[in-house]
Amino acid sequence: MHRNLLNLCLAGGTLLLVTACFCRSERGSYSPADAEPDNSAEPAVERQVADESRQKDGGDFVVEHLEVKTPRYAEIDRQVRAEKLLEKAADQLNRSLVLPQDIYLRTKDCNSVNAYYDASDRSVTMCYELMEHFYKTFRSAGSSEQKAYDKMSDAVRFVFLHETAHALIDQYNLPITGNEEDAADRCSAFINLHELGDDGVRAVYAAAEAFAIESKHDSNGRNNFADEHLLQEQRFYNSLCMIYGSDPAEHDEILANGYLPKERAARCAAEYQRTVDGWENLLGPWRKR
Repeated sequence: MHRNLLNLCLAGGTLLLVTACFCRSERGSYSPADAEPDNSAEPAVERQVADESRQKDGGDFVVEHLEVKTPRYAEIDRQVRAEKLLEKAADQLNRSLVLPQDIYLRTKDCNSVNAYYDASDRSVTMCYELMEHFYKTFRSAGSSEQKAYDKMSDAVRFVFLHETAHALIDQYNLPITGNEEDAADRCSAFINLHELGDDGVRAVYAAAEAFAIESKHDSNGRNNFADEHLLQEQRFYNSLCMIYGSDPAEHDEILANGYLPKERAARCAAEYQRTVDGWENLLGPWRKR
């Protein structure tokens, strides 16, 4: 297993991909090159209103390397530091988003299978145990070593964006009217599917597969029903709905193979578009030019 864990450093590379969503030019922004000549002052007024709606930048994404106490994670931690994976991700985020306060990005051994945003110190933590868990989960379902590595990396991308969504909801005080865990899942799906191309599609597929595998091991007892997260079965179907809704023709195998009930599939395009519109509106004032 030690050799396998060395390869977990591949998952760290996904952190560099997840920031691409914030590096695009803002859709729908006014561009003089696209407009007809206009002698009125309206375009300037629109730009002034847009500028005034943008938030002030009072913080950064900051990397903190914590001591790793579990020997089998020492090599992956060394490689994450040497390749400056978190630093590169933080740099891209800082070029793209304004923050009211610093948000800290960490990878560490946590003594539990976890990834989390901690509002008390404004930190996003990815645990090495979670990476190992994903690898074992996909292997348990019959994936080869290489395929399990690949799916693990994709699933880590989905989870990192999920936890980043929690950080943005907290720091931007975003109005989330439903379940926040579901909102974070949908934010991750939005970024992956809307911004990251094939890499993003693989990430949502990998997360959906992990949810499906894990659901077979859940007892669905009182604790699961009471948890703030949706049941893994629900997260599986929601993820598939987002993929299918993003391009029904491209992903028609989801419906054709019976992975998603046709009654739900019929609503997925509209459901996906509402997710895109909602998150673009919420994040718009916080994007840098």
